[in-house]
Amino acid sequence: MPDKTKVVALDIGGTKIACGIVDLGGDVPLVGSVEKVPTDALRGGAAVLSRVIDLAKAVLSTAGGDVAGIGVSSAGVIDPRSGDVTFANDLMPGWGGTHLAAELSGACGVPVRVMGDVHAHAFGEARWGAGRDLGSCLVVAVGTGIGGAFVERGTIMLGAHDVAGHVGHVSCLEAKGIPCSCGRSGHLEPIASGPGIVAAYVAASGTSCRPDGMPIGGAEVSRLADAGDPSAVSAEERAGRALGGVLGSLCNTLDPAGIILSGSVAQSGRVWHEALAEGFASQAMDPVAATPILEGALGGDAPLVGAAENLRVPAYAELRG
Repeated sequence: MPDKTKVVALDIGGTKIACGIVDLGGDVPLVGSVEKVPTDALRGGAAVLSRVIDLAKAVLSTAGGDVAGIGVSSAGVIDPRSGDVTFANDLMPGWGGTHLAAELSGACGVPVRVMGDVHAHAFGEARWGAGRDLGSCLVVAVGTGIGGAFVERGTIMLGAHDVAGHVGHVSCLEAKGIPCSCGRSGHLEPIASGPGIVAAYVAASGTSCRPDGMPIGGAEVSRLADAGDPSAVSAEERAGRALGGVLGSLCNTLDPAGIILSGSVAQSGRVWHEALAEGFASQAMDPVAATPILEGALGGDAPLVGAAENLRVPAYAELRG
């Protein structure tokens, strides 16, 4: 990579595409010139790619050519060697099969490196955020879905099929018999994700709306739980306990120096956090029972920072040789 500290970073999600300039030349990353547009994913992969290219060109033009290239965080399963999207679910129809790195590099005339969105989030936190002083960390993002990555000595575990880190698709007792979006059942994501918590509250309370008529969301369920609402308490406790149990089990397997939680659900209140701690303690073996569970430090900038860092220093050992 050219000896420049600025990188144009893209974060491509099912709802929005964000693009900004990340400067990695100082003690902390500086994220600026961020532009966001709707993904319009249902228009198909070709339309999304066109939006991505247009947005990248627009941000590149503001940098005056003083950038090393483009780092990309993208939804879907990514082959980081080619930068292709090898699989995407029905939330982004036609996105699977997109030659993202090649198309973007050809259109913009700069080097491009692509990684999965959750891996980008984890890499940002590990290199520049809450995991900066840890030799290893398990980063878990809990929001609409649940994903994660294990980072050791600055390298992400990729796996034989490029899918390591799917924390949301680990089996847990609390989810027994509940269908999962992946086509299996009994996985963590349907009950511990934001939509899973809301669905549990609606089923228990019989209401899906707030007093003002707006649909109830995860933040409102958390508030109601901390205020003592029985249906909300039940939903928050089940989700927190299930996630904590899975994290304890993963600590037994991976032995990270710390766990970093981010995403909207990680901002939940007392009931959820107490249940999380209870679930973790129930499964973590004594040698790992004191593993710290930390809050992410980079917030929404994490995937942009991670994608930029991946252009400078590849996140995967397979790409460093």
